[in-house]
Amino acid sequence: MGKVTGFKEYKRMAPGKRPVEERVKDYKEITISLPGDMLKEQGARCMDCGTPFCNWGCPLGNLIPDFNHMVYKDQWERAYKRLSLTNPFPEFTGRICPAPCEGSCTLGVNRDPVTIEQMEYSIIERAYKEGWVKPEPPKVRTGKKVAVIGSGPSGLGVAVRLNSYGHIVTVFEKDDEVGGLMRYGIPDFKLEKRVVERRVAVMKEEGINFITGCEIGRDKAASELLKEFDAVVLAGGCALPRDLKVEGRELKGFHFAMEYLTQQNRRNASKPVTVDEIDAKDKVVIVIGGGDTGSDCIGTARRQGAKEVIQYEIMPKPPVERNDTMPWPEYPMTLKTSTSHEEGCVREWLVNTKKVEGYKGVVKALHGVRVYWEKDDSGRMVMKEVEGSEFVQKADLILLAMGFLGPKKEGMLEELKVNFDGRGNVVTDENYMTNVKGLFATGDMKTGQSLVVRALSEGLKTAEAVDKYLMSR
Repeated sequence: MGKVTGFKEYKRMAPGKRPVEERVKDYKEITISLPGDMLKEQGARCMDCGTPFCNWGCPLGNLIPDFNHMVYKDQWERAYKRLSLTNPFPEFTGRICPAPCEGSCTLGVNRDPVTIEQMEYSIIERAYKEGWVKPEPPKVRTGKKVAVIGSGPSGLGVAVRLNSYGHIVTVFEKDDEVGGLMRYGIPDFKLEKRVVERRVAVMKEEGINFITGCEIGRDKAASELLKEFDAVVLAGGCALPRDLKVEGRELKGFHFAMEYLTQQNRRNASKPVTVDEIDAKDKVVIVIGGGDTGSDCIGTARRQGAKEVIQYEIMPKPPVERNDTMPWPEYPMTLKTSTSHEEGCVREWLVNTKKVEGYKGVVKALHGVRVYWEKDDSGRMVMKEVEGSEFVQKADLILLAMGFLGPKKEGMLEELKVNFDGRGNVVTDENYMTNVKGLFATGDMKTGQSLVVRALSEGLKTAEAVDKYLMSR
């Protein structure tokens, strides 16, 4: 490494954030990148460890010590080229990845890990600024045509890799814009849509075709694609949110999180909202679910002017530090405080919703109970209520952020007659092919709900399998 003792000399410096009182007034990104000299110091913290577990922890296998070293040496263009070898979209993962690489950093055993995600973000933004990111269309076309259904991270990963091999790639997207969850699910304060548009523009110049506003199975028959293309890749993600079957579920003011987030993303893009608008202004908002989607709802509600935001999670509060259940270099499932939490909300764990009360058809209050978890005779964890712990919480808006159950079955998947596993995900073989010849599946549609970086990794691996299938024929 450039400075073998750097990890002793420099402390971890996380990127700055815009002040809370400023950022809740708009939907712009909140992160402030470190200046160049401080980034060089952070690069110098990367140890000359014998086995870089950060590379193991990263689903993409990024060559992290290499680009850290190059940043320390002020070799930014080299760092960009090294990062791009394994990651086609660092501008996405550098913003919305929970950084499992940092959880596996060797320095993190007894010190603060290297700021790898910040390094990745800074490298790609420097590359765009300097003009190093340029379209690289293939010099030779194979003549093989591939249809990719879905333009989320896995679909875009498949498309960019297969296009680089010379195949003719067409991406079908049911929404009016490319990006999938990154376009209409993730809020702008985490990922501004100009970032997605910037990358898509490069992909178009490289020869990738995008067809938006086309839902396969509704606007175009899936069987037609199998005839028109040499291979078809299903990359539609998880579209079925987990519902809460309780009394009062039909009341006005009780919504799925993605309904809420999608509406605000459309407003930010000056696009019309064609259904009843969901607005948190001057309301008491309850978010059910403690994950990233729930956090996104909190930040959005704060920006809309909510009176109060309360988040309920049915599971126990995670530990603040690693314990014996999460040894290094496994990813630490410790308590996470997001930027949205910093903006103000009440967080409560071990709470179950019993029913929702309404008045004149509108949400009025949530009836909950405290719970605990213990093992039954078979060793399974079961939930039990704490006697006498029932409570009533006033509510004007309730948002369900309890995860997803798998892909939508009606329409495309029913028509294709693909097989599903016990969790409702599309089954593939070791080559990512479904039970239908020439039909592949990738990302969350295959694995179930996961991280953007894992979906991207799946997309790249699927592209390799598709290429092998096409060229071996």
